[in-house]
Amino acid sequence: MLRRGARVAVAALLVGCAAAPYTRRSQLILISPEEENKLGARAFQQVLGKSRLDGRARVNGPVEAVGQRLARVAERPDYSWRFVVIDDPKQQNAFCLPGGKVAVYTGIFPLAESTNGLAVVLGHEIAHALARHGAERMSQGLVAQAGGSLLGAWLGRGPGTNTILAAYGLGAEVGVLLPFSRTQESEADHIGLLLMARAGYDPRGALAFWQRMERAASSAPPEFLSTHPGHGTREQQIEAWLPEALRYYEASAHAGVEPLPAIARATPRSTPRADRTDEFFTCNPFRAGVSAPLSRFLLPDDATG
Repeated sequence: MLRRGARVAVAALLVGCAAAPYTRRSQLILISPEEENKLGARAFQQVLGKSRLDGRARVNGPVEAVGQRLARVAERPDYSWRFVVIDDPKQQNAFCLPGGKVAVYTGIFPLAESTNGLAVVLGHEIAHALARHGAERMSQGLVAQAGGSLLGAWLGRGPGTNTILAAYGLGAEVGVLLPFSRTQESEADHIGLLLMARAGYDPRGALAFWQRMERAASSAPPEFLSTHPGHGTREQQIEAWLPEALRYYEASAHAGVEPLPAIARATPRSTPRADRTDEFFTCNPFRAGVSAPLSRFLLPDDATG
């Protein structure tokens, strides 16, 4: 039985090899694009069913315009792109589900400040969809689950089995799943920077945006236990990627930059959580109202952020 499980795992690894766009990072993806997009559309409907959409032209218009400009350079005509604004000034958040379903919370507007800042937000989120991070996380979960099952079958019911399995679960979470999510977040920063530059938005604005995010964040877990790179790490990476992005920007038709409409700032929580990824630009699916089984993998635990 153990040998058979190992053969299945090896076959899955061979079949599931893929490469992320732009970065060409090797990926293990066991979910078909069709199934991934179907799950994304279903989760998006769940979010919309529990949210209040902001249909005001002055609020929704910039999101639609910037989003469609980025979608054109994303070169995924098979995606059914949709951009909506959710009226919730207390959430500095945004997300993109598989298949191009994008939502921005009004709470991110004060931090974005302009359409260039909005391009940073949307570029990062669209990058998650282009790199199929949702399917990748689902595949990672499947592999981790299979590894636990194989380990349990090998150990049997001897003394200490539960302790060993618990240690395996912690090791998988801290050693694989969390760092893997940090890799996805950095990759979304990188791809998003290139997308906004190709669409004609100044990528130097990304550094200023993340610095504003850093000032807004009240607390953060240690980086090794976070799903996001630390602010210092993120800013160093962006600075390293800027020369590449600026080449795209210089070759593009530059987009006009407009200030975003004034929306009341989010009121700081009296007891902020220790994990900033639940509070600031997180793509956190639970706060978005997506059911847990889908959300755990469809959206990076950052998100985003």
